[in-house]
Amino acid sequence: MIRPEIGGVKLNSRVLLAPMAGLTDRAYRELCMRHGAACCFSEMVSAKALSFRSKKSEELMALSDCERPCGVQLFGDDPDCIAEAAVHALKNSPDFIDVNMGCPAPKISGNGSGSALMRDPDLCGDIVRAVKRVSTVPVTVKIRKGWDDASVNAVEVAVICEQAGASAITVHGRTRQQFYKPPVDYEIIRQVREAVSVPVIANGDIDSPQKAKAVMEQTGCELVMVGRASMGNPWIFEQINDYLEDPGAVLHKPSLDEKLDTMVRQVSDMVRYKGEYIAIRQARKLVVGYFKGMKGAAALRNEAGRIETIDDLIRLRSRVNT
Repeated sequence: MIRPEIGGVKLNSRVLLAPMAGLTDRAYRELCMRHGAACCFSEMVSAKALSFRSKKSEELMALSDCERPCGVQLFGDDPDCIAEAAVHALKNSPDFIDVNMGCPAPKISGNGSGSALMRDPDLCGDIVRAVKRVSTVPVTVKIRKGWDDASVNAVEVAVICEQAGASAITVHGRTRQQFYKPPVDYEIIRQVREAVSVPVIANGDIDSPQKAKAVMEQTGCELVMVGRASMGNPWIFEQINDYLEDPGAVLHKPSLDEKLDTMVRQVSDMVRYKGEYIAIRQARKLVVGYFKGMKGAAALRNEAGRIETIDDLIRLRSRVNT
């Protein structure tokens, strides 16, 4: 299969890992890349916080060779501020600079960033143009269907962003007002795909190989982005890749031991990268995905929510395996 590319950067496959705040840290990204993700992105980084040299924001941009290609995702509402942040981000040698225009969280959109930018298409173009002017790597954007059902303007925003220099556009097929509630409008993604010449990445409720293929066929997109469906299930990337290559292929389904070992490795990497106290508290909401479908999953999730150390997780893992 011919490897797709964005702005000249070759991707590993056709399934990208979505950036998810508080979730897709370095350990998560490396894990998904090992399992066949095309590329990944950092968690959202505040352009304004970078202007104040926030240590936490600096740490979010740290990338390893094991997660390439990888982009740094920035958010903000001021073109000059985001451009300055992009210059700062380039010190980490990202493969892309991605601008978030789709986050629906009130603390982001309520301050004029994220999906709030959809209400001002010209500003979207100004931001892309400002970042493109200073960036030495491709600039990409992530948008939504629109702000609400009365202002569906994904096509308009996408065209403006392409004209401003965006090398790829990810479209989440919901409005900001919908947050993550169904249904996803794949028709609007198809309309964006037909309106621009750069790669369009379909995003929203892609949770199986069959769904990925169906969305590609419906939208005409050659690339899809998977987010929440990868939680506790990094195998979804290789499953989608294999299914796209051969719909009749026998897809790999991890054994119980493989799931549990992967869970422990992911959290162990988190501990190594950010320290046990922070890592374990973040891991509590991550590990529950590994228990999905297991006997006694509810009790396991409750216990996982109380772990304090990596040894607690290892002991929990050993009990599940008995």
